[in-house]
Amino acid sequence: MALNHFKKFIFIFAFVMPFLAFHVSAQTPVPAPARTVVTGVVSDASDKDPVPYATVLFKGTQIITKTDADGKFVISTSESHDQLQISYVGFKTAYITIKPGETQTVNVKLQSESENLKEVAITSNKRPAYRNKNNPAVELIRKVIENKAKNQNKNYDHVEYQQYEQLLFSLSNLSDKFKNKRIFKNYQFLFQNQDSTKVGGKLILPIFLEEKVSQNYLQKSPEKKKTIYTGDKHVNYDAKFIDTKGLSKYFERLYADMNIYESNISLVSNQFLSPIADASPTFYKFFITDTIKTHVPNLIELSFIPRNNTDLLFEGKMYITMDGNYAVQDAYLTVNKNINLNFVRALEAKLDFEKNPDGRYHLSKTNLIVDFGINKSKGGGFTGQRTVIIKDYQINKPQPANVYEGPATSTVPNAETQPDQFWAGQRTDTTLKTNLNIYKNIDTLQTIPSFKRTADLLTLFFAGYKNFGPFEVGPVNTFYSFNNVEGLRLRLGGRTTPELSKRYYFETYGAYGIKDEKWKYFLSGTYSLNDKSIYAFPQNYIRGSFQRDTKIPGQDLQFVQEDNFLLSFKRGQNNTLLYNDFYKIDYMHEFESHFSYELVARKWTQRPGGSLYFNNFENNMVNAVDHITTSELNLTLRYAPNEKFYQGKIYRVPIIDKFPIFTLKYTAGLKGVVGGEYNYQNIIARVDKRFYLSQFGYSDVTVEGGNTFGKVPFPLLTIHRANQTYSYQLDSYNLMNFLEFVSDHYASVNIDHSFNGFFFNKIPLVKKLKLREAISFKALFGGLREENNPNNDPSLLQFPKNDMGQDRTFALGRQPYLEGSVGIANIFKVLRVDAVKRFNYLNNPEVSEYGIRARVKFDF
Repeated sequence: MALNHFKKFIFIFAFVMPFLAFHVSAQTPVPAPARTVVTGVVSDASDKDPVPYATVLFKGTQIITKTDADGKFVISTSESHDQLQISYVGFKTAYITIKPGETQTVNVKLQSESENLKEVAITSNKRPAYRNKNNPAVELIRKVIENKAKNQNKNYDHVEYQQYEQLLFSLSNLSDKFKNKRIFKNYQFLFQNQDSTKVGGKLILPIFLEEKVSQNYLQKSPEKKKTIYTGDKHVNYDAKFIDTKGLSKYFERLYADMNIYESNISLVSNQFLSPIADASPTFYKFFITDTIKTHVPNLIELSFIPRNNTDLLFEGKMYITMDGNYAVQDAYLTVNKNINLNFVRALEAKLDFEKNPDGRYHLSKTNLIVDFGINKSKGGGFTGQRTVIIKDYQINKPQPANVYEGPATSTVPNAETQPDQFWAGQRTDTTLKTNLNIYKNIDTLQTIPSFKRTADLLTLFFAGYKNFGPFEVGPVNTFYSFNNVEGLRLRLGGRTTPELSKRYYFETYGAYGIKDEKWKYFLSGTYSLNDKSIYAFPQNYIRGSFQRDTKIPGQDLQFVQEDNFLLSFKRGQNNTLLYNDFYKIDYMHEFESHFSYELVARKWTQRPGGSLYFNNFENNMVNAVDHITTSELNLTLRYAPNEKFYQGKIYRVPIIDKFPIFTLKYTAGLKGVVGGEYNYQNIIARVDKRFYLSQFGYSDVTVEGGNTFGKVPFPLLTIHRANQTYSYQLDSYNLMNFLEFVSDHYASVNIDHSFNGFFFNKIPLVKKLKLREAISFKALFGGLREENNPNNDPSLLQFPKNDMGQDRTFALGRQPYLEGSVGIANIFKVLRVDAVKRFNYLNNPEVSEYGIRARVKFDF
């Protein structure tokens, strides 16, 4: 995820618990009194090899765990038990005496049961090397793979079911010593109902809870799916601090639905190869570890581990039915402690299936727990748990065609106001009822003055705004910046909040350049047409604005403002600016389907600044042009199916997924209308999409094309996105200079691929660093027609020259502009560094063939 994406993740929870900063001093949690914690390793007594997935439990209880791929285990309880029971198929069950109420280490050596077999064949003192060939476990998994199609929901003509889901997110690893600190005196009510999760037995403190109920319909031919939400209940935070709906979407991305029958399972923003994917025998090792004959039909316990324990793969076990269907009846998934996955301390998923009338199985319950932390071994963190229960499952019951009409997802009007009786009937599992007081606790928390002050301070730090009730000041990272033309630039601004009005919004700022001695300012007024905040989805508003400010030609920034202090540092010559006056009227209309259109009418006046000039030739004489003015009508169409985002204070931060985003933009210049000097038309089409390639990572691909019709000066052509900062920008050409290339027709492709450590994970020692590989390639095709080339028409504004009198602006020739990079990401978990190479147009002035660029990039 990008910087703003992770800043949002940290900000949400840092501010929810205002005391989180003090957790550093409590990094080593104090165990609850009389808690028994046992760690150890289970190994084979004969050859000392570890025994993976052995069962470890306190004798006579259901407190149970499994050893990992290295035979290691941790088990704990607050109850008083003095004996451990360890078992594994093919070995004698071992019983170990332990000391209740203490933390201790126990290493267990299991004795083989081979003396009880009628025939024993001894071929070597060592276990044979693992092979797929002639391996009964691999033969079994191939049977499962062969039968996947008939065991999936989509194999039925019609399916319908009701789904209840609960998502709980909590602060974790809290101790009594930490809880009783004086700073938490006013927050003790939050600690009243601590619980213990399965992951590590850590104490948790709920801070977010969401429950949803939906009715789901699936049709095979033609393929259709309809989800109708009949209930939606969640914790509500103050909108001026947190976008609760965006937070919900973000969690949905982290804790996506788990379908073991899909080749890849999306989890914590990554894709894991399913243990029953077609390619799973290439990446997993499989072992038959038990046979269960007490179940009808009989089940085979099939355990699996990754061949490389740093790859994005699961380890765990599945129970396979031996009735000819080879279906998964139950599954337990976790990850190896060495996996190349950031901030995840532990992950466990339990999948339960129920039998259909036709003898096949459907998923009936999933329980996913993920424990997050900056430090993987100690200290405070976050734990998230998502439980999904499916009931009333019916097959081959056709529905009327109108059931599938409209968008694929809809919500009934009273979904958010369902009574308590409705929810009580949905919580069929007792564990789902233990943290419901969070709804009241969070409401109470937000009334405490000290919490409000801390939340306000953290909003200033992370979002950049200081709230003063009906008005907020910011963003603070633009208060100070500098460049070669304006010199030191000082700015102060702000905007109104919903406390003043939900429908009326005003925004303004003023800035002053010490060197150019010019004032810049902005003022806008917005009226919401749907009685919602203009930042709430779906947007529907009209806005009028005026802006007088500077802009670097060819710099197009995403999720950051151009006068951000950190972007003040640039390479090469940076002394060309445009002074712009914008008069604009905007109308924006979004729909629930994530289709939107925006209409804009604007008058735009451009004046050159710094070393930039507007000159043409008249009567063989140089003529200086003070400014150019255009009047434009603009229509932008955008369609982003299934788009999810978090609404920040300034921008929407997208939660990137596999779905494409289509954008079409049309602009018409109107000569003679309110001072417009040019007639022209411009059209730009763009598609953005992420392609997931399973174990080989993912590619972000952008394809874009544009054409300008009409005769226009170079400032109205497409000035291609350049980057002269030292940061790596995904959407710009990182070794192209500002204003270097212009076109009236162009096409481009941009590919950025992350391998997620696929190669580094295979290199000894290097894999311990958890580094990840990245490559990118960018190609830009374009050109100028004769009518828009000032080298052929002196009446046009001439391309500018640099301080040495050399041409600095060019049209692309027959060759496309090509640029590529090779990068190392996940350095210290936060940094990506790219070695960038420019492949052509190297004779242009002030060109760098190579460069090193870096960007902050947080990923799981």
